[in-house]
Amino acid sequence: MSIRRCEMRAGTKMTNRFLSLLGIAQRAGKLAGGEDQALQAIQKGKAHLVIVASDASPNTAKKFTDKCTYYRIQLCREYDRATLGRATGRTERVVIAVTDKGFADAMMSSVNPK
Repeated sequence: MSIRRCEMRAGTKMTNRFLSLLGIAQRAGKLAGGEDQALQAIQKGKAHLVIVASDASPNTAKKFTDKCTYYRIQLCREYDRATLGRATGRTERVVIAVTDKGFADAMMSSVNPK
């Protein structure tokens, strides 16, 4: 399995679908938000997709990029923290782990059309 990266086209229908799915996953309880919870989900093998804000600090970005590479988890770095927060109905979010494979696959297929 190779690690897939997001390729967004800002302002397109695909990005809206990605953010809509992110909001639905939040309401379904299938997200681990925040650095600590996301890191635990990754280490326990529960994360299927990790979303890191594009404006995250270099240390945070490197830590989660390295973890995703090691654990072979898909990574997305296309949205800023305010956009991720609005999509999930929370305050600003820097790191979010998607813990449901169905949601993760749907999100990635919305940004990487076949």
